[in-house]
Amino acid sequence: MRTAVIIGTFLLFFFFSLAVRDAHAKESVPYQERMMLYQKIETVTQIPWYYLAAVDQYERSIRFARRDLPKPESTIAIYFRPEQWAGLTNPNIKEEKPAVIQFFDGIGGDGDGDGKASLKNDEDVLYSFAKYLLSYGVDDDNLKIGLWNYYHRDKTVGIIVGKAKIYRHFGRINLDKQVFPVPIRSNHSYRSTWGDARGWGGRRIHEGTDIFAGYGVPVRATSYGIIEMKGWNKFGGWRIGIRDINNTYHYFAHLSGFAKDLKVGQIVEPGMVIGGVGSSGYGPPGTSGKFPPHLHYGMYKDNGITEWSFDPYPHLAKWKRLERMNTKKK
Repeated sequence: MRTAVIIGTFLLFFFFSLAVRDAHAKESVPYQERMMLYQKIETVTQIPWYYLAAVDQYERSIRFARRDLPKPESTIAIYFRPEQWAGLTNPNIKEEKPAVIQFFDGIGGDGDGDGKASLKNDEDVLYSFAKYLLSYGVDDDNLKIGLWNYYHRDKTVGIIVGKAKIYRHFGRINLDKQVFPVPIRSNHSYRSTWGDARGWGGRRIHEGTDIFAGYGVPVRATSYGIIEMKGWNKFGGWRIGIRDINNTYHYFAHLSGFAKDLKVGQIVEPGMVIGGVGSSGYGPPGTSGKFPPHLHYGMYKDNGITEWSFDPYPHLAKWKRLERMNTKKK
């Protein structure tokens, strides 16, 4: 029975992983066009552009990760249901007259001044969400309240606020660079081990790829992101969790220790050293040496409802290949 459950879980996560990977491969990235819209709506509403960018990117990520939402086809990915846009009691869910939408308490608004509030107009969509946030205020605390009342999920609010912090820090939204988690010139080896059975602490599947390397070899952030978790876990030992701008959570475990002054809430970028390869874990704090030194690297996708593990091996192979190519060009 347990074997069947493990196999079923593995297949479910495998197909989710393929869906997410294929969806992201099809996405176009009109950074400049998006940025212009964020800044334009900021000028009109005073909602900071980085909050608008964070909401838009959050919704883009969950729409690619879920089957119950349409895939984004426009520059702006914020999604409103037609009845939410026009008003729940509006008999015409295709309504585009701003005054009528307002009468029925719909969220739709006219962002570009053409006299219509259209779900197919990126400027109208972004303006409408900004107008909603504006009803709470423009400071951080009130924006968080507005986000919670819209999404009703603490984790979603935390993810969006984290994205806003990242965008504000770097002043741009084209933050897709990724690197291999250990220096590519270091002596290391890895293979696909995601989904393998694990027994310590109870029967479970291996939710990551093990990268074997010497004790203390630098472990690097693989993407732009924010540190969500740092500390000890009886399975992972000393470990760090980083959330990137695509709602992907990167898990680094069995570390020998952390980089100096590293803390939760800190912004990281690709290649930044966050710790070292070790053999910590499988016991109380400080336990080490129960297995050869290696980095356990896991990837988890949040879709606005739940979070699941998917196979990081194809991504690791791609990042290593691209990093090696870029190194040769220099």
